[in-house]
Amino acid sequence: MHGTGTMGKTIRDIGDDKIVAFVDRIEEININEKIDVVVDFSHFSKLNDLLDRCVERNYPLVIATTGYSGETLEKIVEASKKIPILLSSNTSLGINAINSVLEKLVPKLEENFDIEIIEKHHNKKIDSPSGTAITLLETIQKSLHEKYNVVYGREGMTKREKKEIGIHAIRGGTIVGEHTVIFAGEDEIIEISHKALSKKIFAVGALKCADFIIGKQPRLYTMKDIFN
Repeated sequence: MHGTGTMGKTIRDIGDDKIVAFVDRIEEININEKIDVVVDFSHFSKLNDLLDRCVERNYPLVIATTGYSGETLEKIVEASKKIPILLSSNTSLGINAINSVLEKLVPKLEENFDIEIIEKHHNKKIDSPSGTAITLLETIQKSLHEKYNVVYGREGMTKREKKEIGIHAIRGGTIVGEHTVIFAGEDEIIEISHKALSKKIFAVGALKCADFIIGKQPRLYTMKDIFN
């Protein structure tokens, strides 16, 4: 387990029989320790060192940390050519089921519905929009027949354009995580929502990811591969 914060501790509590190392930095792992897979819930600033060490030691890797740069994403892709990596901004099974639903729903609704994304998280979350909201956005964009502009928040006196997707972040209190995709049409609204009531759902999903990635061939995997 790489990352000893709230999520790391949650995973440790429900999967303690599987965890042989609980560290904040990958170099703290004893090189002689038998490691089947590394699960990462740390900070994006630690990802480069983590990738180097996992490639060096041939550790399969689950990355659930968000907020990393495009440069780090490129390094993740390169590392996945040498070791199996499962990359997911949200390891809950429910969110990934929503992604599957969006792939089928968006092409049927894009013509007559405006699309907006709203995400809510606790006041200690650093990145916004959330990694999950970005993943939902990417799913929607890939499912559209045309390219839409993305608007992050709204202010001023500008009218909403037809081919745009609004994405909005709310931060406050101890909200674990809420994501809603809104399809607003003429006289009707469709909302697809997911609310996390505790962090345990992410821990359960992360352990499922860990079981899945062990023994896989080097490449970049996602939660969608688990569903398939």
